[in-house]
Amino acid sequence: MHLVLLLRGLSIRCVGLKNGVAPCQRRFLHGNVVDTLRERNFIHSVTSDDIATRLKAPVGVYCGVDPTADSLHLGNMVALMGLLHFHLAGHQALPLVGNATGMIGDPSGRSSERVALGQSALARNVAGIEAQLERFFVRGTEYAARRMPTLDPASLKPVRILHNADWYRTMNILAFLGHVGRYARVGTMMARDSVKSRLQSVQGISFTEFSYQLLQAYDFWHLYHHHGCRVQLGGSDQWGNITAGTDLIHRMPFSSTLDETGITATNDGNDVGALGITIPLLTTASGEKFGKSAGNAIWLDERKTSAFDVYQFFVKTADADVERLLKMFTLLPLPRIKQAIAAHGEAPERFEAQKLLASEVTELIHGVTGVQRALCATAVLFSDSLSPIQSFSAQDFADTFATDQRMVSICAADIEGRSISDIAVLLGSCKSKSEAARLVRGGGLYWNNEPVGDSKWMPLVGTSDFIGQGTIGIVRTGKTNYRLLRLLSCSRDA
Repeated sequence: MHLVLLLRGLSIRCVGLKNGVAPCQRRFLHGNVVDTLRERNFIHSVTSDDIATRLKAPVGVYCGVDPTADSLHLGNMVALMGLLHFHLAGHQALPLVGNATGMIGDPSGRSSERVALGQSALARNVAGIEAQLERFFVRGTEYAARRMPTLDPASLKPVRILHNADWYRTMNILAFLGHVGRYARVGTMMARDSVKSRLQSVQGISFTEFSYQLLQAYDFWHLYHHHGCRVQLGGSDQWGNITAGTDLIHRMPFSSTLDETGITATNDGNDVGALGITIPLLTTASGEKFGKSAGNAIWLDERKTSAFDVYQFFVKTADADVERLLKMFTLLPLPRIKQAIAAHGEAPERFEAQKLLASEVTELIHGVTGVQRALCATAVLFSDSLSPIQSFSAQDFADTFATDQRMVSICAADIEGRSISDIAVLLGSCKSKSEAARLVRGGGLYWNNEPVGDSKWMPLVGTSDFIGQGTIGIVRTGKTNYRLLRLLSCSRDA
């Protein structure tokens, strides 16, 4: 079963196709997607030195994600960005949800065995991951079209989301061992880094996790024969699993005995062999891996990590990392990135390169509206003057703080004649009017980011005292304690 993604609403045109790829796309990608990936520091290892030559014509490319959580995170996004580059270059993108392998658990990069998932948790995770994959490629293509005026989204192959349980659910253990297991060599399996490190640990490794590499190898074999897939993408910790797949494809011929899916073998005419590419893992400045296992995941689900938090994460990028992340997490042309880094070098205190990175990544993950929400929240929470927050509309504030308890909605009529001290108590910024008065005397109470000079001052409804088309007032005490007052057009009796 697979899902075809429909990319709608994009009408930019590009004339002519060559080998399934628009000429203008080829110009943007310097003639070959592998060259683009190398320039952007995506390539960690390849299974063949001539991979760029082999991939001149479109092929199927897959990247797998096991549903060990109900959301993807930035660690997953690195490999998905590589798959997006292949998609934009005219190749067939095949993101794979490992709803079968997710029940086993990949030992790569882990010092202990994963906790087995129940059926309900697995189903919930699969649904969440599938929805995010669909959203990522739709938004990624829309984002690309805004950065690449010559890109024609209609010329791209529809992304197909696959599930590996579709070819395992009809296969029993005897069939798998009899037809797949005989082509695996235990010595080679034990020599892989993910296995060796666990064998040398106190906990060791279970047969279940030891067998994971063979399951992932068979995934590649199946996709190779049934979906024209010639390339597997993965993080650098996936090298052993990827080479297990290329080895199985080389050793194990196609057999209809295993083909109980109703899908016949395919041959797309581009017999370049089975290839693998690994991408550097996303790490912190100290070299720590990002992800939920490390406890520092930045989730792509806005319910887990808001657009504001994504923006703030990248704004805080270290100077030494910002160029690398601009290349990996954006589709900005390299000259534009070079320009941004040069400007940053001249005035690093302005953090312009980090702001560019934060804006681009937030747009890629959460769309243009996500950037607007992030910028609105940033202006409210971090600006020291009125000017940055005046440019946002009432709807911007409503969308940005819709689920934030710091925004309180009150009828406009109930605010008329109220002093700033009354309002501060009403919003929960102060416990009493006397506390508000003390803060005013000490210069520690702000209205719309400007200090209040009189605790009896009354902001007038319907005037410029309120921003957001006269509907928003922001009370700040100290440096970080914010409350937002949102005026509603209702009567006192409503």
